[in-house]
Amino acid sequence: MSKTYKHIFFDLDHTLWDFDTNSKLALQQIYETEKLVSRNIPSFENFHHRYKMINDRYWARYHNSHVTKEQLRVGRFFDALAEFGVRDQFLAERMAQSYIEISPRMTALFTNAVDVLVYLDEKYPLHLITNGFAEVQWLKLEHSGLKPFFEHIIISEEVGTQKPDRKIFEIAMERAQTQPSECVMIGDNMNTDIAGARAAGIDQIFFNPNRKHTRDKATHQIFELKELMQLL
Repeated sequence: MSKTYKHIFFDLDHTLWDFDTNSKLALQQIYETEKLVSRNIPSFENFHHRYKMINDRYWARYHNSHVTKEQLRVGRFFDALAEFGVRDQFLAERMAQSYIEISPRMTALFTNAVDVLVYLDEKYPLHLITNGFAEVQWLKLEHSGLKPFFEHIIISEEVGTQKPDRKIFEIAMERAQTQPSECVMIGDNMNTDIAGARAAGIDQIFFNPNRKHTRDKATHQIFELKELMQLL
């Protein structure tokens, strides 16, 4: 890489913190605790498949301000249960609360995440820009041991704007006392992380562990986090 950066910005979910693994572990624990097999939900895999699709739809609606935080939290569970003929608001609320308590305390990270952060932390100030609910994201950072690596942590709910809005990147740069030409953003989402950073004038590194084909382009692309140790 010919360009020298002075500040590194990271995404959290799906980039450092292994959201899919942690979420699945939490949901499986809830499935077993609530004995959902006795509610005509034949297997965890069936429930998990339905929940993931519904959860994605709720997050899309939340990002577009079509549902509230509370509607997202409970509605995704109510609708997932309803797919199996279980319409139980109290159960949905209980599962939603359990998920918020259990999931962010899970600690699975992407391979080499800590080694890469240790390496980069010796060379650059590191910062985090993440969409999500503040109390949940702080728990993830605390329990996973990631928090000490970052000088500034910008969480969308706390600053009132979310990626890909360029404003959240501008807030991050203002806090880090830097400018776009000195920064690079590392993330897994071509829209929120890559297009958002580009709109703010920041170079981007697209983390693509599943080697998804995309028409859009980032400044750089990596398939494993350890590639950052050669790139930066």
